[in-house]
This record gives sequence, C-alpha cells and structure tokens, in this order.
Amino acid sequence: MKTLAVFCGSSKGASNVYLEAAKKLGKELAKRNITLVYGGACVGIMGAVADSVLEADGKVIGVMPSFLEKREISHKNLTELIVVDSMHERKAKMAELADGFIALPGGPGTLEEFFEIFTWAQLGLHHKPCGLLNINHYYDPLVALFNHMSDEQFLHEKYRSMALVDVEPNGLLDQFNTYEPPTVKSFITEKQT
Repeated sequence: MKTLAVFCGSSKGASNVYLEAAKKLGKELAKRNITLVYGGACVGIMGAVADSVLEADGKVIGVMPSFLEKREISHKNLTELIVVDSMHERKAKMAELADGFIALPGGPGTLEEFFEIFTWAQLGLHHKPCGLLNINHYYDPLVALFNHMSDEQFLHEKYRSMALVDVEPNGLLDQFNTYEPPTVKSFITEKQT
C-alpha cells in the first residue's frame, strides 16, 4: 500500500482527542512510507493529519476544488496540491490516486465521501479497503446502523464486513494490509441464491 486517501472534517471537533488521533494517524502513515491523499486544507482535522505526515518527512497530496481553495484555506506546504473544478472531480481524483480509504470523524461531507467509495467497492468498481478510524467512539452509531442494515437484509453481511473499523491507526492499517475483498456478484445472481 503506497497511498491512502483520508476523508475528514475541516473542523477540529468538540474534543482535542480528534486532533491528537489525526496526528497519530499521520505519523503512522509517514512511518510506513504511505503517501497521504486528502482534501488539501490546512485547518481542522484535515490540517492536523497533513501536518503530522509532513513533520515526519512523509508525502502529502491535497486535492481541492478551486471554489473551496479560499474557504477551506488550502495548505501551502504540501508535496503536491491538485486544484480541480468540482467536488465530483475531487473525489474521482482521490479515488484514482489512493490504494485505500480511511474516514476520520467529520460531518456530512466526510460521510458522503466515505459512502460513495464504500458503495463503489460494494459494486465491484474497485477492490481497495475502506475503513473507519473510530476515534472516541465517533462511528459507533454508524457501525450500529451497518449492523441494522445487515440484520434487516438491506446490506449483505459480506459487504458490511467491507467497512473495516478500529480505534487505533496501527490496527486499522494492519487490517488494510491483510484485506481480501469479497467476490462481488451481480444483483440478479444474489437474488437467485
């Protein structure tokens, strides 16, 4: 695994634990020589994870739509900043560059990015690992929702298990290294079995 995309908030969150965990992830990425691909901002959790990679002599690629360049305050010290025209292009570029995807705590935008890439995996459009870094139990309600979707048969169990979850960066990255994507069959085939 050479590059990982990280989806996360441009806010700091209600507790300093979010920033500290983002920094811990950044240091671990640099230690493992994994390039960070992220939204390109210098603020909030986004800035914290990027700064920690850079401080540990790692590489960081930011991808930011031009209309957000001033609003999210683009990071000026990245290895590379790619400016695109739209949010759609941002997500497509991050997906193209990354070997896997991690969601740190964030708001609706973070969830939208994660759900799109998770859905693409479920459809077999890519075979890359997708994970939630469950800092401060932030994603407990989402994990419960995935389980509920599976229990109610709106999410097949093998696809639910595609969402890797851990409270520590090391544990999540170790899961990424051993990840084996499930076989994706067509919807018609699954309905008949």
